[in-house]
Amino acid sequence: MRQGDIDPEFLSLGLEKLADAGLSRAKNLGATHAEFRVERRKSQVIAARDRNLERMQNVDQVGFGLRVIFDGGWGFASDIDLSPESARIAAENAVAVAKQFRTLNSEPVELVPEPVYDDIHISSYDTNPFEVDDSTKIDHLLSLNEKVLSSSKIDFVDSAILQVQENKFFATLDGSRITQQRIRVNSDFTATKVDKSSGAFETMSSTSPPLGKGWEGITNGHDYFLDAERIPELLEEKIKAKSVEPGRYDLVIHPSNLWLTIHESIGHSTELDRALGYEATLAGTSFATIDKLGKLQIGSEVMHVTGDRVVEHGLSTVGYDDEGVKAQQWDIIRDGVLVGYQLNRQMASKIGQERSNGCAYADSPSNVPIQRMPNVTLQPSPKATSLEDLIGGVERGIYIVGNKSWSIDQQRYNFQFSGQQFWEIKGGKLVSQLNDVAYQGNTIEFWNSMEAVGGKDTFILFGTFQCGKGLPGQVAPASHGCPAGLFRSVNVLNSAQEG
Repeated sequence: MRQGDIDPEFLSLGLEKLADAGLSRAKNLGATHAEFRVERRKSQVIAARDRNLERMQNVDQVGFGLRVIFDGGWGFASDIDLSPESARIAAENAVAVAKQFRTLNSEPVELVPEPVYDDIHISSYDTNPFEVDDSTKIDHLLSLNEKVLSSSKIDFVDSAILQVQENKFFATLDGSRITQQRIRVNSDFTATKVDKSSGAFETMSSTSPPLGKGWEGITNGHDYFLDAERIPELLEEKIKAKSVEPGRYDLVIHPSNLWLTIHESIGHSTELDRALGYEATLAGTSFATIDKLGKLQIGSEVMHVTGDRVVEHGLSTVGYDDEGVKAQQWDIIRDGVLVGYQLNRQMASKIGQERSNGCAYADSPSNVPIQRMPNVTLQPSPKATSLEDLIGGVERGIYIVGNKSWSIDQQRYNFQFSGQQFWEIKGGKLVSQLNDVAYQGNTIEFWNSMEAVGGKDTFILFGTFQCGKGLPGQVAPASHGCPAGLFRSVNVLNSAQEG
């Protein structure tokens, strides 16, 4: 696979001179740590409804941020003026901020060490989507919509393409100089079916995963046109399907649904800043507190969850995080037991770790890097267990595909998830679609009910472009790979009755 070249426009911004100006001024003012980050972030959204282009939006953001430690306290400043003088002023402002806030610090900021790097990292892709004509992208969406609308069973269809190119240059007082470029793309469509006699309606989307790929991730990856052919029939069946009878069922959950349950119940709960109570402003803290490390049986023995920033095409995959920590992989849950957290350099020092595992990220040059989610993955079985094997082991149950609505409490513990397709299982075989299904439980009960996971042939890398966290709020991309899973005796609600 070819790796694209670093954007020459980004390299022409005088990155080294800016960094040298800011870092040298910070050092002269007495900063004991300083890091300088220049970013250029390009994004494009193209959306279509039915046979018409609805929206095209292009955003190009450039700027720098400078963060320091002075007398044990953090200080940060940023600017969009890319001049050495602005970099020097930012250093002065960052040190001034640290001076103001150091009296509020209950303890000095300490960072675990990290080696110095001089490197360039480019994510894996074939074709940069920003080099593809807009007309090609529009044709893709309108052709997809036309395929869906060619069925008389569909009333409306909405489709969109989202693409991002992220360039970063990172430099520290210690001497690190890191230049990175990564690309990510996503495309999806949602079809709507209206029952005109009752006014009821149903929607169903393509189960297409966003990926750290180029344009080939849309044209040579997920088969959108196959979805466009199948979904009208599936929607018509679903809108006529019987409503589920509440009770306990065995569930076989497809990766297109299970990834979100992983994200909400495992991904967020194992962020160390939440577990320590440093983060509570968006999505709360965590039940998985530090006293449970190495002791808590979060799931069954078949549960092996890793964190990483290295998997190819992962949305959170980088060469280095926004504190200059080299990307790596580590265990979060092993044999069902909590054995690790997501760390940045400050949080790692809080629990005596020798090194961060590289989970610092800022979503713009004007924001401070905070601890963010890596790719959090439920590993497949080493056995060649198929989806059919999992379904075949269920006498009475439900097979769930795609995600829709969800809710979870502020401790990442009690939750409820729904989906897009629900298939009744009887005697190890799929019978027909159901409607109004939602599964409910708590994180520990649910993951301990997991009896089996599929093999690598059932494994798919899903994820999200926009996981929210922090105050001021930031968004970050993260992938969650997983196989299909078999869960025994899970509480199923009728979402129509609940409503």
